[in-house]
Amino acid sequence: MKNTYFDLIDQSYYFPQEGFDLKDGYLTFNGVSLKYLVEKYGTPFKLMYLPRVGEQIKRARNLFNRALKKHNYQGKYFYAYCTKCCHFSHVVKTAVKEGVELETSSSFDIDLIYKLLEDGDIDKNVIIIHNGYKTEDYLQKIARLNQDGFYNSILILDSKSELQRVKKYAQNLEKPLKIGIRMAIDEEPQTAYYTSRLGIRANEVLDFYFDEIEGDDTISLKMIHFFIDSGIKDNMYYWGEFQKAMKLFVEMKQACPSIKAIDLGGGFPIRNNLGFEYDYEYIINELVGNIATACREADIEEPDIFTEFGKYTVGESGAIIFSVLEQKAQNDAEMWYMVDNSLMNTIPDAWSINEKFIMLALNKWDHEYTKVNIGGISCDHSDYYNSEDMNQQLFLPKYDPASDEPLYIGFFHTGAYQDAISGYGGIKHCLIPAPKLIVIDRDETGNYVDYVYRNEQTVTEMLDILGY
Repeated sequence: MKNTYFDLIDQSYYFPQEGFDLKDGYLTFNGVSLKYLVEKYGTPFKLMYLPRVGEQIKRARNLFNRALKKHNYQGKYFYAYCTKCCHFSHVVKTAVKEGVELETSSSFDIDLIYKLLEDGDIDKNVIIIHNGYKTEDYLQKIARLNQDGFYNSILILDSKSELQRVKKYAQNLEKPLKIGIRMAIDEEPQTAYYTSRLGIRANEVLDFYFDEIEGDDTISLKMIHFFIDSGIKDNMYYWGEFQKAMKLFVEMKQACPSIKAIDLGGGFPIRNNLGFEYDYEYIINELVGNIATACREADIEEPDIFTEFGKYTVGESGAIIFSVLEQKAQNDAEMWYMVDNSLMNTIPDAWSINEKFIMLALNKWDHEYTKVNIGGISCDHSDYYNSEDMNQQLFLPKYDPASDEPLYIGFFHTGAYQDAISGYGGIKHCLIPAPKLIVIDRDETGNYVDYVYRNEQTVTEMLDILGY
């Protein structure tokens, strides 16, 4: 009976497959020798394979353009990169080389835009979609973009109350401020709440337009924004919400001819196991075909289609490599492989939202395999990983700890969100700064004393960490 680790992988999945192969008994990632990297840098380490970013952008863009041609679609397609998925300069600059548009989430993102302009990576013709809650600082910077000639900047309204604050800045601009409206979706049944906190309820949008937007020359409604947090999936939930969005778009386009675009927020899934299957071409054809049909039946202009792809853009470029420090048999059924860093710190999505990643051994593929749990070196109960996607058990090669070479393992397709959520170097999700820390104590007389231990992070500190 075949029982090596190679046999297990080969019998369970198609192997080798895109991005993964063996060379001289050692795993390679996108053709890169992981053995070489382990020997050069030691473990643990993270890696980013930047060519994958461009490959993903080209694939989606080509499939959308083919679908436009197939359906004789009259609008254009625009690929926007969600900076919040990975703000590092080497990633964002790789994406903008492919001519992508950009999506921002917070005030500090605007400073990042100016850094890209300063470095010559973008020009003022780039389309920038501004999502997220609009703080005063965020609004001021969006207005400054428009004053400085970023006329393709589109502010997405996340609530009705935002508009009055937006108008305060729009009235001082030379050109009308372009805006969009985000439609609040009904969340999936298992979610803890029914309607998303983000966006405006669909049944309120039309009246909101007539009451607050129509006739105001300082703003120009250009986009309807539709976002599904769980991404674009071929299931009843997604298509049900999509049809609601199309109904709203048709109603709004008939009322407001200036609307030129629909934004399909929520990205494509990425491979989180070797058995992953997703028909990107079919889904894209369905999206384009359904939009075309809805517009033609209503006799309205077909809109430009925007997608906001963050995880899809950068997720498959990342990996984290560990050494197994020790194996511990805690009882007759459970074997622990202890690795040389904290899993909570390096792949926080694995314990916070039970996200799964591709996990493979780098070496010892000719050894027998065994069921294992993987433990991090922190003392926290949650610092472990013990199941593949679909709740499958983990298997890794058996090995002799006394052998010359340790067992190395890798978690792959970790390029999106993990660094920001874990606070790598001090960065934060959506570039929202850490708040100031106030310390309170008592003095010798028993009176309270307070002082600022550390002020709120500055944009300069954050961008320096990210390489700008």
